[in-house]
Amino acid sequence: MKLVIVESPSKAKTINKYLGNDYNVLASFGHVRDLPAKNGSVDTENDFNMIYEVDSYSQKHVTALTKAAKECDAIYLATDPDREGEAISWHVLEVLQQKKALKKNTEVHRVVFHEITKKAVTKAIANPRDIDMNLVNAQQARRALDYLVGFSLSPVLWRKLPGSKSAGRVQSVALRLICEREAEIEAFITREYWDISAVMQAEGKAGIKAKLTHWQGNKLDKFDIIDERSAVDIETTLKSKTYAVSSVEPKQVKRNPSAPFTTSTLQQEASRKLGFGAKKTMQLAQKLYEGVPLEGGETTGLITYMRTDSVHLSGEAIGGARYAIEKHFGKEYLPDSPRQYTSKAKNAQEAHEAIRPTDPSRMPEYVTSALDKDMLRLYELIWKRTIASQMASAILDQVAMEFAANDNSATLRATGSTIKFDGFLKLYREGLDDQKDDVDDEDRILPNLSVGTSTDAKDIAAAQHFTDPPPRFSEASLVKKLEELGIGRPSTYASILSVLQDRNYVLLDKKRFIPEARGRLVNAFLTSFFERYVQPEFTARIEERLDHVSAGELEWKEVLRDFWDRFSKSIDESKDIRMSEVLDILDRELEPFIFPASKEADGKDPRSCPVCGEGRLSLRLGRYGAYVSCSRYPECTYTREVSGSTADGQSNTDSATAGDLPKVLGNYPDTGADIWLKKGPYGIYVEMNDGGEKPKRTSLLKGMEADSLTLETAIKLLSLPRDLGSHPDTGQPILAGVGRYGPFLLHDKKYTTLKGDDDVLNI
Repeated sequence: MKLVIVESPSKAKTINKYLGNDYNVLASFGHVRDLPAKNGSVDTENDFNMIYEVDSYSQKHVTALTKAAKECDAIYLATDPDREGEAISWHVLEVLQQKKALKKNTEVHRVVFHEITKKAVTKAIANPRDIDMNLVNAQQARRALDYLVGFSLSPVLWRKLPGSKSAGRVQSVALRLICEREAEIEAFITREYWDISAVMQAEGKAGIKAKLTHWQGNKLDKFDIIDERSAVDIETTLKSKTYAVSSVEPKQVKRNPSAPFTTSTLQQEASRKLGFGAKKTMQLAQKLYEGVPLEGGETTGLITYMRTDSVHLSGEAIGGARYAIEKHFGKEYLPDSPRQYTSKAKNAQEAHEAIRPTDPSRMPEYVTSALDKDMLRLYELIWKRTIASQMASAILDQVAMEFAANDNSATLRATGSTIKFDGFLKLYREGLDDQKDDVDDEDRILPNLSVGTSTDAKDIAAAQHFTDPPPRFSEASLVKKLEELGIGRPSTYASILSVLQDRNYVLLDKKRFIPEARGRLVNAFLTSFFERYVQPEFTARIEERLDHVSAGELEWKEVLRDFWDRFSKSIDESKDIRMSEVLDILDRELEPFIFPASKEADGKDPRSCPVCGEGRLSLRLGRYGAYVSCSRYPECTYTREVSGSTADGQSNTDSATAGDLPKVLGNYPDTGADIWLKKGPYGIYVEMNDGGEKPKRTSLLKGMEADSLTLETAIKLLSLPRDLGSHPDTGQPILAGVGRYGPFLLHDKKYTTLKGDDDVLNI
């Protein structure tokens, strides 16, 4: 018996059908062991010895693998064809050896396939190799670096910036990009500019819209006409002139198709065209890769391996694509020779293939019944992109036409193009990020006019415009930016975006990333005190060194030594950072965000306390994180959470109502004390300071809305716990109140949670 070990059970099920009864195919269920989440798992005192453990989840899978290994004559490690997969194979082998599961004559092989088809799997089994320790060590180095940063830097964050969650080697750089883009948007000053257009029409011809490009002998730049008066003066003057065609510039251009998908371009295009997040895209691609049952009962993988930075296609794939093109579109859509693509990404692994259909002749409509809606949409996207990448170029006829005033004082220009041959555009057109709505010239057809033809200028009009700030990152544009900078690798993009959201560092709103207050604070702290380690350039250099490790050109522990020598000193030095220093820097660095100047402020200092009018607001650090308070505390108890404003005027961390907090609801009847409505780390609550050691606070109950909370309800909340009377058997009081886990009843030191329709205020 021969044992084949793959990563997932669905893959195991598919491959088992290909190999027959002589093979037992089992899954490792991903990594079988990892560094435990505790200090010392990477021993920096002993040349970075890594102490791996099998966790409780993996233990049962290890037991199954161990039992099967003892009964087999050969083991084929068939995990994924990348660094992570190579490392999993090595870990599986290490665990089996530690368990003494291998007989003396047991052969161990590493096999790799990039698609789960019978042909690819049987070919891989027939051509095994040894585990590539260069790839394993590159993955070990990456894992050690991530561990060292996380377990060294995160505790510094917790001590110096309460309320923080964690810091990561790559996630912190991605957070910096998002925060810096937000700062650009906040600092952006809108500029006004004008342009002037006219409809130029020759006798018997259709009119065409043209824009003024030259005025009084000078070429107009974007900001040459900056106010309405200047624009109207030019508009008026243009109406008094006659015009003729001064030049016609026809040219023919070719547009070539885009390369087939890599992981990052698939995530970008799935975001643009399908609205899928990176995580969802990878989950769907995983299912397409691992295989689905097709008509006839055969289970097969529909796409090649989905974690790749290569745009290379095998000769077999190109041949299949060219056959499909000729069959479905005709010979005119087939270029004379196959197209070859080269990756732009740094250190792309060209030995791998791009993401493509395993069988280019398998059109999307052939697998409709086998796939759910989203899987089908993603498969169709991959199929179209692959086939289009081998299709003929599109040919466009472009024309630029200029119209000159009779005294040559003004020139207007119109452009247009027509598709002479659609080529690959017949099947596929790539999406764009942040495309402007006013880009409308591409498909416009210009009338056939010759130089000297007289034209009338109709509908001359000046139009006002304002510059836009740079757009926030979408998932697609952020992945593209990370790839351009050489940060992260195909397998990490989706997890980077997920971690930032899970930590509440960023918010994905309308498909755009907005940094949360917590994310802004963490980023400001890291860029102020650990700037080197959140530099995109520094992180990219480490990625390059890891690539050298995988190529066998660099020893992996040398990378760790070089990094740790300087990083550990920075961690040690952070012990001397005073909280007052942290506060001063964050207060200064984030002033435009925390204390934005309001348009309605009429010059009023945004740091002026809105309650007492005398104190100055500043940043403070408490047990649960940063907040803003008045300098006259305790005389003035005004506090609010840290939040700025988004472009639409809303708080970028809370609802509009929460952004208006704190506010006074009224006075408590007996004492006259102010009753405040505030927002804290656990939600919105009411507070009253009746002269005791600390203010009395009660959280709003589930279903209560802050904007509709009345003074009467607030008084009831602050009166909790309520004495409902004595228990008839014990004589002990029964109390109703609200605690950490919600409304409760208390009797004889025993708590009962209130559920259903029971109301703690009225029960």
